[in-house]
Amino acid sequence: MKFSRIIKVSALVGALFLITTSCEDELTRTLGEGVVAGEPFTTGKETYDVFAFNRGIQAVQTNQLPLYQLGTFNDPVFGKTNASIVSQIALPGGQGNPTFGDLSQASEDKANDDDSASTIPEEETVKKVYLHIPFLLPPTSLKDSDGDGVDDEFDNDPDDPNSDEDGDGVSDNDERILGSDPFDADEDGTGDDFVANTFPKRFDLDSIYGDRELPFNLKVTTSTFFLRDLDPNSNFEERQEYFSNKDFSAFEGVVLFNDEITINNQEELVFNEDDPETTDVDESKQVKNRIAPGIRVPLDIDFFQEILDKEGQSELLSQANFNDFFRGIRLSGNTDTENLMFLLDLTQATITVTYDYQDYNTEDEEVETVERDFVFNLLVRNSSNGIITGNAVNSFSNDAYLPEISNALDNGENASKIYVKGGAGTFTEIRLFDEFENGGEDIINEIKLNNWIINEANLVFYVDRTTLGDGAVDEPPRLNLYNAETSRIIFNPNNERGDVDEPLGRFLDFDGILEKKDNKGLKYTFRITDHINNLIIRDSTNAKLALTLTSNILDSRVSESMSNESPNINFPLMSAVSPLGTVLYGSGEGVSSDKKLKLEIYYTKANR
Repeated sequence: MKFSRIIKVSALVGALFLITTSCEDELTRTLGEGVVAGEPFTTGKETYDVFAFNRGIQAVQTNQLPLYQLGTFNDPVFGKTNASIVSQIALPGGQGNPTFGDLSQASEDKANDDDSASTIPEEETVKKVYLHIPFLLPPTSLKDSDGDGVDDEFDNDPDDPNSDEDGDGVSDNDERILGSDPFDADEDGTGDDFVANTFPKRFDLDSIYGDRELPFNLKVTTSTFFLRDLDPNSNFEERQEYFSNKDFSAFEGVVLFNDEITINNQEELVFNEDDPETTDVDESKQVKNRIAPGIRVPLDIDFFQEILDKEGQSELLSQANFNDFFRGIRLSGNTDTENLMFLLDLTQATITVTYDYQDYNTEDEEVETVERDFVFNLLVRNSSNGIITGNAVNSFSNDAYLPEISNALDNGENASKIYVKGGAGTFTEIRLFDEFENGGEDIINEIKLNNWIINEANLVFYVDRTTLGDGAVDEPPRLNLYNAETSRIIFNPNNERGDVDEPLGRFLDFDGILEKKDNKGLKYTFRITDHINNLIIRDSTNAKLALTLTSNILDSRVSESMSNESPNINFPLMSAVSPLGTVLYGSGEGVSSDKKLKLEIYYTKANR
């Protein structure tokens, strides 16, 4: 019995040994078979053809934009672009029938019949009117590298928070903590009468293009053109579309301002009035209000007096009535002599009417003159959903392109030079693997059969420095590449990294950010690994791609535009708001191999 058991156990152990040995042999053969130098995997790189076709844009939709252009931008390659603005004016809160002073006009009209001493004609009188459109202020995280309160543009050592800009012996960072002026050697925060943070801050403004030392001739007029909010052709169910080729110059009304302005990168401070009853406190050293740097000009007083005189009348009963009465303003510059272009957020723009009125002081039982502000907006953005109320339109007029550029647009040829221009400019159609639409299936199938693991796939666009020249050129800091057929992004945001929550600090794996050498643009690289894997693994369609500018890659919205070939196409909003342009190398004839546009695929392959 025992012997029998021993035999059975021995047989079982032997079987297990044979199975284990067999598996090890099989595993060794599987891993070792066909291995080069004993390695189971190898990595490699392959390049593929990419084809680029320049497309022209006739006009872009320019109402309901996130930013508006104003002024003239003179591009050394694409020529001059001039931008003007027509905008509606919004009553506060969009509510009609405003009250100026304390009493409604209906109450004032009863002053002679009312027994109350406080019911008096208020006689509202406009004293001054200012239009203020703040400049876009860059995020501190991108402009102040060392966090010392001094933007890199003005910092002698932008990487050292202990640098001393004004040489007063107090570091920039300590002055930030104290609230003293880092540019004033006479103010170091140690004086007996020192009051913190009573100096105007200085900003590095990156939304102004051109020579900021030159004056800018700004003209502000009323507009006689009625901007419709809704399109009658859609039975008033859709928003009215206005395009950049609409010329409003024939609809100018009353001139509200027409003079030169200068660019100032410092905020303006408004101080309190000193209260004579508080002898131990000087209120005149306390900052009442800080006005951000921007366009700030006085407007015609008489025109706005007419508006206040309409209190209680039909013109002010609703926003719709007001839009018909005061149809808006037009902003323009001198197109012949200037080279300054501003990017402006009209939702931050205001028209402040300061007026006096008669007020009955019940405590002293006497009438006194009181000052008050009434603030109009241009556009209003809803803080909860971002929807913009009101209407404004950007109009662009462009110089004719040089023959070299115009002949390269819509000619059906694979481009040697890629022309990318914002506004009503150009875009580039990109096709991978094959120059024909939705082609390249043979190459895609070949990659599938190779069983490659795609580690990285790059499109590299080299800047054509020969065409751009070595002079100072405002180059687009970032380009965008997206699906031209669906207008959707071609990367997975969940796979992306970001340094800061700002446009140039997000989606850094996808990239598209200008790489510079000697402070001049060298190339733009796009990592389209997700897109290539979708083609290889998920059988996605090899759709046409589109290359454009982007002022903010976080905003992927598109609007309707008119191309040279098709009446209507979708075009990115954030390309329409930029005046910049650049020239890149394509893959057509005459391009050297080291600059030629190509697709680089880095892969891992199992050796079998």
